[in-house]
Amino acid sequence: MKKSLIALALLSTTALADEGMWMPQQLPEIADKLQAAGLELDPASLTKLTEFPMGAVVSLGGCSASFVSPQGLVVTNHHCVYNSIAYNSTPENDLLANGFLAETMADEVAAAPGSRIYVTKAVENVTAQVIDSETAALTGKERVDAIENNYKQIVAACEEDAGHRCSVSSFYGGLEYYLIKQLEIKDVRLVHAPAEGVGKFGGDTDNWMWPRHTGDYSFYRAYVSPEGESAEFSEENVPYQPDFHLKISQDALNEGDFVMALGYPGRTNRHRLPSEVENTFEWSYPNTVQRFRENLDIIAAQTADNKDAELKYASRVAGLNNYLKNRQGMLDSFANSDLLERKKAEHAALTEWVNKSAENRAAYAEDLQAIEALLAERHEGDRNDYYRSLATPRLLGVAQALYKLSQEQTKPDAEREVGYQERDLPRYKAYMAGLDRSFDSSVEQALDFYNLKNYLQVPAAQRDSTFDEVLGLADDMSDAELRELIASWYAATDLTELDTRNELLAAKPSQFGDSQDVFVKAAVALYPQQEAEQDKSEELSGKIQEAYANYMKAKIAFMNEQGEAVYPDANSTLRVTYGTVTGRDHGTYDGTAWTAFTTLRGIQQKATGEGEFNAPQEQLDAIAAKEYGDYYVESLNSVPVNFLATLDITGGNSGSAVLNGKAELVGLAFDGTLDSIISDWDFNIDNTRSIQVDSRFMLWQMQHVDAADNLLKELGIK
Repeated sequence: MKKSLIALALLSTTALADEGMWMPQQLPEIADKLQAAGLELDPASLTKLTEFPMGAVVSLGGCSASFVSPQGLVVTNHHCVYNSIAYNSTPENDLLANGFLAETMADEVAAAPGSRIYVTKAVENVTAQVIDSETAALTGKERVDAIENNYKQIVAACEEDAGHRCSVSSFYGGLEYYLIKQLEIKDVRLVHAPAEGVGKFGGDTDNWMWPRHTGDYSFYRAYVSPEGESAEFSEENVPYQPDFHLKISQDALNEGDFVMALGYPGRTNRHRLPSEVENTFEWSYPNTVQRFRENLDIIAAQTADNKDAELKYASRVAGLNNYLKNRQGMLDSFANSDLLERKKAEHAALTEWVNKSAENRAAYAEDLQAIEALLAERHEGDRNDYYRSLATPRLLGVAQALYKLSQEQTKPDAEREVGYQERDLPRYKAYMAGLDRSFDSSVEQALDFYNLKNYLQVPAAQRDSTFDEVLGLADDMSDAELRELIASWYAATDLTELDTRNELLAAKPSQFGDSQDVFVKAAVALYPQQEAEQDKSEELSGKIQEAYANYMKAKIAFMNEQGEAVYPDANSTLRVTYGTVTGRDHGTYDGTAWTAFTTLRGIQQKATGEGEFNAPQEQLDAIAAKEYGDYYVESLNSVPVNFLATLDITGGNSGSAVLNGKAELVGLAFDGTLDSIISDWDFNIDNTRSIQVDSRFMLWQMQHVDAADNLLKELGIK
């Protein structure tokens, strides 16, 4: 029995050939594997973040992107700029439907408020500064406070270099901390986006599916002051000149070829404990799926006859649909897997390893036992808070954030909580400005009614009595009474007005106290309880951080003993993953083989002229005329559109540059297949496939359909 448990554990923890979201500084550890797979560069060159090619890779703060010209041109996914397209769209000039092309730089338009391009300049291990000797001796909230104070000091020192955004990221469950320094480019402009019938071809029907025929690409441009410094939008600004940019490959890309993705994956959970897996898949994800599905139905009903509201919620709807399909796909994969059993076996093997020697027991046993009890306490708290958090109206959330900001602004900047310092104010301002194009009172009232009705069905003993009292909620409210109450809130608020929100951004706590706005009054009344709950949460978080870090230390030691390098879970920091262009022997849904490439023929076959498959007529005409140009591939007898690869990616990797062995751009990662998205928790090389838009299709569409000759010239394409 012991041998079988250990075998199962090693099966789930051993890094397979193409598995791993590697930190750049780790690549020398797997240099032999990289070169054997087809990397032609020295792997050590990928550790140098300010040199080629890493210096060309940027973050959009949720998506990945890359510089592709000396004039600050940035390529990323269409869905990563979707909000900016929607922001600039009106019923009279629907850029989402029709696409956008700036024929000159003067025609480029500002991206959505708050859009940023982050250029990584330096990464430094600061673990000893974050967890210094004094902090290491603390526990609970005192530990959280000490870590936060150390974090703020490190960040403040880093940001003395004006125009840079710095952060400290946690790795291996709080075992290590790295300082990330990035140039923050604030003037971001939309340059080109294909029509929605290209950039979102297949829509939610094809999302996470194969075969795929989506032209998921678009272009931004980064602008800085005439002096080359980070600056807000201004007509005087000039294109940023990056030190390095990627070139699009002129070589053929074939099945079996080496590829690597450089980007900023958001979050994976491969080092999670069995109880976390169980809580997620048996409670959290099922509730999330139900909530998203019903919210989407409400938004669809409320915007059906209101084109302006439809545009306002387009980005939110796209995001909800994406997450809904993602979470449901994970649930389906989990139901057909033995993930939880293997996680339990892995944990049993680790526990056995810890207990087999006095040295290991002294180092790890106490925290290995403590972490499970602490996580159980967190899970119970999350469940208790679930319905109230859903029931909080969006404008109440805005008022609570603004009031918290006002309270924090009474303190010296260094003493404020992270997220409420002077460095954070531009984000608040951008959100307040963007709300005008993402908020509709009728839609929000319908969502509030649904969420509050569900909340009131929870037994009173499990609800928040203060929340109920402040908002005037009661057990015996009829649907009509609840609707009337909600309508009265919106009749008594000015938070729908940008001027009001901006005034509150600069208001003192006493001014909030004097306000008669219904949501502001509620925020003030709920604040003491909000702070008490935060203190309680931080007490638990401090204990979890301490125990979790030591749990990961034990796990790394255990895996290293097996001869395995250990990559940390994704955390939105720069990573490198590698693999090959590879189809699959069979598809989960139809039992047929999945070829590595799709072609223009698939667009013709899927196009219906409406809805999600509304390919532009100009594109269909070019395909019918076989205007393939330089992008024709003889073996495919067409132009490739998308391709599959064994790249280990997740959310946040969207827009990642996919490079060949020479570090030339061959595509952009934008999706995965539905049965493999559980790789966030459980990587399996047999079915894990990433989906990329082929650079040859991008260029074909730009040349033969959109006439983006100015951009092709800038990209160096003849």
